[in-house]
Amino acid sequence: MRLTIPWAICLLILLAFPAFAADRVDLVRVHKAERRLELIGAGKVLRSYGIALGGDPVGHKHQEGDQRTPEGHYVLDWRNPNSIAYKSIHISYPNAQDHAAARARNVDPGGMIMIHGQPNGFGWWGWLLQLVDWTDGCIAVTDSDMDEIWTMVADGTPIEIEQ
Repeated sequence: MRLTIPWAICLLILLAFPAFAADRVDLVRVHKAERRLELIGAGKVLRSYGIALGGDPVGHKHQEGDQRTPEGHYVLDWRNPNSIAYKSIHISYPNAQDHAAARARNVDPGGMIMIHGQPNGFGWWGWLLQLVDWTDGCIAVTDSDMDEIWTMVADGTPIEIEQ
């Protein structure tokens, strides 16, 4: 007996879960000045999202507490489905260069920089929080955007963060 799935059900699945229809994400690119995060696959932008950053977003992160988002090349190396914000994916900051620069200044480089959704329990007003830079250096998106990013981006995906 051959099982067939009606085309309408396939279309519904693709509309409900857009990651099934998308190309593979091989790079995440963040444009801090434009407050935009892009998912790149095969050299083309597959998705683009508005973001919020830290309270002092201009320039590279130098130390713990400076409220800056790092700039450079990193990797999305692990994820937390139960973080204090709605889902989070960790950025591999600080790297060896960041550690060396912090040591030279005798400061802690900081860490735990994530792409994440809204604070738990406040997703309903994410549209308002996205109008201001409110994180401590992380990259915030709405909860619905985080669901899509979570589904489309695998651990080990490179991320480029530029001013």
